[in-house]
Amino acid sequence: YPLKSIISQLKQPRTAMMEIEEHYGQLLGVQSPWEICSVDLDISDHRVDIVIEYSDDEGPCPECGVICPKHDNRKKRTWRHLDTMQFGTYLHCEVPRVRCKTHGAKTVVVPWAGKNSRFTLLFEAFAIRVLTASRSVEEARKLLGLNWHQVEAIKARAVQRGLARRKETAIAYIGIDEKQFRSGHRYISSMVDLKGKRVLDVVEERTEAACNTLIEQALTESQQKQVTAVALDMWKAYANAVTEKLPQADIVHDKFHISQHLNEAVDRVRRQENKELISQGDERLKGSKFSWLANEENVNEKFTESFNKLKRSDLKVARAWAIKELFRDFWGYTYAGCAERHFEQWYSWAIRSRLEPIKAKARMIKNHLPNILTYFKHLISNAASEGMNSKIQTVKANARGYRSFNGFRNSILFYCGGLNMAP
Repeated sequence: YPLKSIISQLKQPRTAMMEIEEHYGQLLGVQSPWEICSVDLDISDHRVDIVIEYSDDEGPCPECGVICPKHDNRKKRTWRHLDTMQFGTYLHCEVPRVRCKTHGAKTVVVPWAGKNSRFTLLFEAFAIRVLTASRSVEEARKLLGLNWHQVEAIKARAVQRGLARRKETAIAYIGIDEKQFRSGHRYISSMVDLKGKRVLDVVEERTEAACNTLIEQALTESQQKQVTAVALDMWKAYANAVTEKLPQADIVHDKFHISQHLNEAVDRVRRQENKELISQGDERLKGSKFSWLANEENVNEKFTESFNKLKRSDLKVARAWAIKELFRDFWGYTYAGCAERHFEQWYSWAIRSRLEPIKAKARMIKNHLPNILTYFKHLISNAASEGMNSKIQTVKANARGYRSFNGFRNSILFYCGGLNMAP
């Protein structure tokens, strides 16, 4: 059993100790002038402590790479490494400083860990794989033996590496959407690469200024000029920002948000009518809410028969539902001209429906029609953004809330950014 072999070597004379030090040196990839000077095993604490020393009198300046004389040693630092046979393994080293003529006293870069990290590169790589593969951050944290602060630090460094490595590729289609961050109408704005299906970046708020920042932060100037179209809801602040920052790009008002608006109108009609009917002792609409909001083919089989009767009735909500369903045909056209003619017929019916919620939504759609018809040119929607919103919600739920926006942003990019984060 390997652990017994290690224990026996640690109990042997100096020759055997040299073998175990060389063994760990090879495992860790430690090379001259770095040397492993001791390996201590504590059975009761289930840990292995490895002490590393720097044996040279000079070293490279981390700023310019010039070989400089050694200045002194800093206080001993400790790094968590991958476990040895389920024993916690820790590296210890008094990292030297060199005296550079240009940059002064600077700490030498250690080859086994990143700057300001308390974990080795191998441990961070393992932690990233566990965190990205796990459905629960809490379970991953327990498996790794880390606290929340340590997990967040590893994710932050991983995201920083990933963003630094992100290549400046052309992105033709993007989607900008909002997501509630905290209670009290606190929102974030996210940008998604619709073809690459990845979150490009996230900012606080959903104002025009926030959207401007998002565009500048997520895209280089060259990438901004290459954007062909942007999928948006009908939030004016977003449209204004896109018009200013991406003047060459078409705005495509998202069909899923338009569907949501029409569903809101149908539900408002249902609620008003249900209230009137109940006052008359009529409970026909009780429990029917989700049947009216679902697409016709998605109505629960359990309610199909009763819903068929309701939709063929003379109820106001049946009329509102029929108007909503007819608009779905709009998206099935190949050419914008045909879709526009369909819309004019639909609008005529909607505006004469005597259903105020439907009429209000019909006017709203008509006002935004030019940027809805652009769909037929680009055939994009915020479906990818909506999918990412679902993932973002999972990230939020797994963490049971975030104290800061930066932590939330790091987690979104960690899980949804499609980044190369390996150390």
